[in-house]
Amino acid sequence: MAEEKKCSSTSCGKSSCEGCDKAKTDFSVKPHAMSHIKKVIGVVSGKGGVGKSMVTSLLAVTMSKKGYKCGILDADITGPSIPKAFGVKDKIMSNGEAMLPVYSEGGVPIISINLLLQNETDPVVWRGPVIANTVKQFWSDVIWGDLDYLFIDMPPGTGDVPLTVFQSLPVDAIVVVTSPQELVSMIVAKAVKMAELMKIPVAGLVENMSYFHCPDNGKDYQIFGESHIDEVAGRYGLPVLARIPIDPALAAACDEGRIEEFAGSCMDDAVMMLEDR
Repeated sequence: MAEEKKCSSTSCGKSSCEGCDKAKTDFSVKPHAMSHIKKVIGVVSGKGGVGKSMVTSLLAVTMSKKGYKCGILDADITGPSIPKAFGVKDKIMSNGEAMLPVYSEGGVPIISINLLLQNETDPVVWRGPVIANTVKQFWSDVIWGDLDYLFIDMPPGTGDVPLTVFQSLPVDAIVVVTSPQELVSMIVAKAVKMAELMKIPVAGLVENMSYFHCPDNGKDYQIFGESHIDEVAGRYGLPVLARIPIDPALAAACDEGRIEEFAGSCMDDAVMMLEDR
């Protein structure tokens, strides 16, 4: 007769306990009691420099203009960009029991490490576990209030922070940001496969710097070469949510903290698809 396997938990004592076994692998973190968030959308990229923070900002701004209550959790701890795009400089405050987000002029609540630093140019020289715990605190120790969507701007790659977010936060879907270069198709594949491993749905792909529309002759030019996004999207059965052109006005809006003033419609289709999820 096979030996009966005992539960390893010192507080249990049962011969078989699914609850204890599940607890060992459950890394989920609850939000603050005063946070009521309907959907959590992660914005990821396999590599840096593809405009992930800009896409995060545009998604939040576009959905806010449609009447949704949207917030942004800047999980890129060592390279935060969200406060700069929104022109937010106030510091995060506390009500004695939790952190309070800083609101943009358009009413978007934002949490970012740069809003805790004395100077925005101060580097964050922390090891991975500290960074990952900070991201979890931005979820659990912040009073987000009532939100329809919380967008999480994640650092590039498939390291500590994406893993922490996927395991600890109730992510409903991710948006993968890419650019036209052929090399990026391999990087996108890594991000998509990580999401599959973590059982996180992929809402679709956004291609940034997709083309340049010449105002003089009305033609589109593929500055960074032929796009591969349709090929990659077809390979994984994913929709293309948006193709964002190279737009000096959009770049200036981000650099000058005026992203909420940008009047482009490049994310309209992406927002419609997220609404339908």
